[in-house]
Amino acid sequence: MTAPSGRRLPRAVVCDGTGAVVRTMAAGDEAAILAFARGLPAHDLLFLPRDITHPKVLAAWVNEIERGAMVTLLAVREDAVVGCAAIVHDPLSWSPHVAELRVIVAPGLRGKGLGRILMEEAFSVAVSLGAEKIVAQMTADQVGAVTAFESMGYRAEALLRDHVKDRSGSKHDIVVLSHDVAAVQARLEAYGLGQGDAPP
Repeated sequence: MTAPSGRRLPRAVVCDGTGAVVRTMAAGDEAAILAFARGLPAHDLLFLPRDITHPKVLAAWVNEIERGAMVTLLAVREDAVVGCAAIVHDPLSWSPHVAELRVIVAPGLRGKGLGRILMEEAFSVAVSLGAEKIVAQMTADQVGAVTAFESMGYRAEALLRDHVKDRSGSKHDIVVLSHDVAAVQARLEAYGLGQGDAPP
């Protein structure tokens, strides 16, 4: 299968000695995604617009994929989902030039490079879909995630105070980061790299 970015998937990757396969999500993956989501700390889900631990939300997720408004990449190891990256891009919205990137990795595989691999693959997909700007959001206290995005050229654009409420009723700030794709593409071209290449 060819991903929207033109890259061949599935693709085997190695992160700090840990192997995984990156492939696109499709109908039939709901059970594996649900198991993955329910194994995540509740706080990690706050940057997502809906709670993916609910089967109805997963069904809606698959519908979004099937209608072309979202592409999701999964990192799978031994038939278990260990990470995912969703690229939300709706050409019929008022922001057809913007794609939103959502990346999450299983706690046991963080800090091993899997998140960055997913971010790079998702960036390539977003560019192939015509995104001129890519945004990502996370809770302000997710310092590792913020740092990872900033290392790839994303910059803080907004802070939404008390924007999400966790299951205990506590409110949390959300930070919005964005990436100027045109500027990155100009830099890639200066180095003689193609449009499908991930950011340095």
